[in-house]
Amino acid sequence: MKKVISLLVFVLLLSGVFAVAVSAADDLIVVGYSQVGAESDWRTANTESFKSTFTEENGYKLIFDDAMQKPENQIKAIRNFIQQEVDYIVLAPIVETGWETVLGEAKAAGIPVILSDRMIKVTDDSLYVAWVGGNFIKEGHNAIEWLDNYLKENGRDNEDINIVLLQGTIGSSAQIGRTQGVEELLADRPKYHLLAKQTGEFTQAKGQEVMESFLKSYPDIDVVIAENDDMGYGAMEAIRAAGKVPGKDIIMISYDAGRRAFEAILKGDLNATIECNPLHGPRVAEIIQKLEKGEPVEKIQYVDEGVFDIKNAAEVLPTRAY
Repeated sequence: MKKVISLLVFVLLLSGVFAVAVSAADDLIVVGYSQVGAESDWRTANTESFKSTFTEENGYKLIFDDAMQKPENQIKAIRNFIQQEVDYIVLAPIVETGWETVLGEAKAAGIPVILSDRMIKVTDDSLYVAWVGGNFIKEGHNAIEWLDNYLKENGRDNEDINIVLLQGTIGSSAQIGRTQGVEELLADRPKYHLLAKQTGEFTQAKGQEVMESFLKSYPDIDVVIAENDDMGYGAMEAIRAAGKVPGKDIIMISYDAGRRAFEAILKGDLNATIECNPLHGPRVAEIIQKLEKGEPVEKIQYVDEGVFDIKNAAEVLPTRAY
């Protein structure tokens, strides 16, 4: 009889623990997050920012999906999130178009969508509640403004300057904005000549491949602008293979400003990196907390960004979180 009572007590205690666990799980805010992929150091840091923010300790359950650079995978992921009845969907869109239908489905299901990093083009902007990311057009301007100052400081401001542009994934917000920003300022500078532009798909391998082609076609390249650091690293390899010195024979400008970029600046391989802050997780969490309280949120939310070169890289590197 005592054994039966003891077993009953154990079962009741276990049931209580289970009930508490279920209750705790029910209290978590469920976030479905569709990420572009893992094409660069920046993207890795961006993903980690979300994973370290949306933890159970912080009151969240994160359902993470890696789209592997395929928009169709993101559409499938969003539909899966809807079926799982998540509380919020976070989307880092691979491209800007093609989202009307699936985000309409999310809206019909009553699930708020927050965009991270890249923007989308939709006829109804109520399909998302907010966007968090960098000011890509301004980043494009920053590259040319930095180049203006660098050439002036080195007594080259009256020279004709030949530039090649390694673009990111065509159709992505970062590519569109950075290319637009660069070309807007180039239009006002007749001594700057854009020889060619081509996508390196935000990867080091493709950046190297495209730069090899550029070097064969254009023997007198003065400046490379790579729309992310990884393509810049690939371009450096191509330049070395061609018998030239990156950062010296060819001025190197890239985007993202990860730790490796700071190290490349200090080695002299890279002249400048334009920051695109990947740490979006905390800002998205702030938006979700406001929405949970029924508070209004700003539609467009830019993260803080800077420009780094040999003048400030050594000071900033030890504090770099990505």
